[in-house]
Amino acid sequence: MKQPYGVILAGGQATRMGGDDKGLLRLGGVTLLARVIERLEPQVAGLCLNANGDAARFASFGLPVAADEIDGFAGPLAGVLAGMEWAASNGADHIVTAAADTPFFPGDLVPQLQLAGEGAGKPIVLARTANGRHPTFGLWPVALRDDLRSALESGVRKVVQWTDGHGTAMADFPTARFDPFFNVNTPEDLEIAEQYLAGIK
Repeated sequence: MKQPYGVILAGGQATRMGGDDKGLLRLGGVTLLARVIERLEPQVAGLCLNANGDAARFASFGLPVAADEIDGFAGPLAGVLAGMEWAASNGADHIVTAAADTPFFPGDLVPQLQLAGEGAGKPIVLARTANGRHPTFGLWPVALRDDLRSALESGVRKVVQWTDGHGTAMADFPTARFDPFFNVNTPEDLEIAEQYLAGIK
């Protein structure tokens, strides 16, 4: 398998954070998005950001920005589709997605997803811990983009509703001090993340 391209999903509405971009919140003085880029960029052949609205607010990160092509807030699947389209235009066969609000995800995310997919006979691989599946962290073949677009246009919004229809392998990741896929949804979560970062929780 060729090295996949990476897509950071930052298209969420962040309603529990007052509607602001969660990826631009600071954790330990560094934005969540910068932390995600730092973890994902070494693992992929190229990297883009899926976000909607004025792309200029992300200009300092120096990444291409791919907006949802499905009107309205269609959730993470719309971001996956936008990433697939961007990656396909760059000749990629697969993308790996990561959420912009999840600063501690594993540094070996991509190789573990690829390993879980080898020989599984299933086109999609999602991350999983003891806490369950983490469907915004996955390995996706860009060849499914037309199927995904059709599903979105028919009203499908839940990631697992679409992935389960195609067959999904799981890449299992250990949970040590905390779940590495812990994501920041609320101000309280940001406080917890600061404690994780400082090693006091």
